Amino acid sequence: MSMENRAVRIRLFDFSSVPMRAFHMSWFAFFLCFFAWFGIAPLMKVVREEMQLSREQIGWCIIGSVSMTIFARLAIGWLCDRIGPRLAYTWLLAIGSIPVMMIGLARSFETFLICRLLIGVIGASFVITQYHTSVMFAPNCVGTANATTAGWGNLGGGVTQLVMPLVFAFFVSVLGLSDYWSWRAAMVVAGLLCLGTGIAYYFLTQDCPEGNYCDLRRGRRRRRAKSDGTFWDACRDIRVWALFVLYGACFGIELTINNIAALYFSDYFGLGLQTAGVAAALFGLMNLFTRTLGGMIGDRFGGRWGLRGRAWWLFMALFCEGLCLILFSQMTVLMFALPALVLFSLFVQMSSGATFSVVPFINRKALGSVAGIVGAGGNAGAVAAGFLFKSSLPWPTALLVLGVLVTICSSLALTVRFSNEAEGEARTAFAAAEASRAQPAFATFQT
Repeated sequence: MSMENRAVRIRLFDFSSVPMRAFHMSWFAFFLCFFAWFGIAPLMKVVREEMQLSREQIGWCIIGSVSMTIFARLAIGWLCDRIGPRLAYTWLLAIGSIPVMMIGLARSFETFLICRLLIGVIGASFVITQYHTSVMFAPNCVGTANATTAGWGNLGGGVTQLVMPLVFAFFVSVLGLSDYWSWRAAMVVAGLLCLGTGIAYYFLTQDCPEGNYCDLRRGRRRRRAKSDGTFWDACRDIRVWALFVLYGACFGIELTINNIAALYFSDYFGLGLQTAGVAAALFGLMNLFTRTLGGMIGDRFGGRWGLRGRAWWLFMALFCEGLCLILFSQMTVLMFALPALVLFSLFVQMSSGATFSVVPFINRKALGSVAGIVGAGGNAGAVAAGFLFKSSLPWPTALLVLGVLVTICSSLALTVRFSNEAEGEARTAFAAAEASRAQPAFATFQT
């Protein structure tokens, strides 16, 4: 794709240009997917009592909610390279909305777990979001664009902790439904929102600045990157697997906290359903700016020290994340636990943003496949972490173990290296993008 077609700045109040429409639609679609994906988490106290779920069964639900996403992200990355993000998102939202609504039919642990497993498919929306912004924005701001769309999407994990208990309370208090029907009706609402957004995505976006892939294949400007990029090219690159592990150590931990936070505050600090939801929401709501900050700093490091600077920043963010998680795991008083949670949230989400400020530069010809593999790493990390919470370990001890592992894994970021040729190309592209944006324009983020 030619450089002049990609956006060199982020204009938040621009809803008409092709890149900014993709920006806004991708983060909003991911927000609703995240909202539906973890919509049941703040209601698990009600579900646990109704279905008489054991600790082990709760653990399997945590694992099930993120395990299917591993395979979905691998497939959706490959699909984006072929049919484009517009169709991929439309179909994912339409199909993914079905199990979100169907979980209301669950009347036993087995059927509940199956639906929880299938809901995880919509977690693949992250890969499409990152792919879409990666092809729309130039190197000088692609890290910020990726981090912002992902961060505002992840914000759904915090908003759902606040909103779903309120939706539940609305059905109970205002409409007079029982607890049995109220949590089910709340999930139907989440599913319908996903379905409506999928339809809107089809009509309001296009695959890349030049147009849709299907049209470009028929025209003179056929998109060769789509046909040249292969999944196996990405698989053969050891850096992709290093990022796979690193993303598991940040986003995987974030998913785990989204799953357990409400129950953790309820069981270990004695909070009620709505109060525990508010406490848990503090973690997810930090995505309003923290993941953006991680990507923005990645762009700054990239501008000053090249691609290796992006990897250095990723190491620093992950190392601090591990230390903060260790600190949070040792908190036993609520007034100290909440600030520790916020501090940990700052670094775990900045680490996620830092990861995807590196991803677009690994292999542009197989961008979807790279994003899919790395994105799947986040869920693989969440699945591995889920087994700790299924075991006999107390949950604070499980968090301590995770903190130590994250601190150790952070050193892998230093193994993500680039050739001199890649460094030179990145510097040239960055300088060209900076020159293109020399003319003043209103933007909320000036990167």
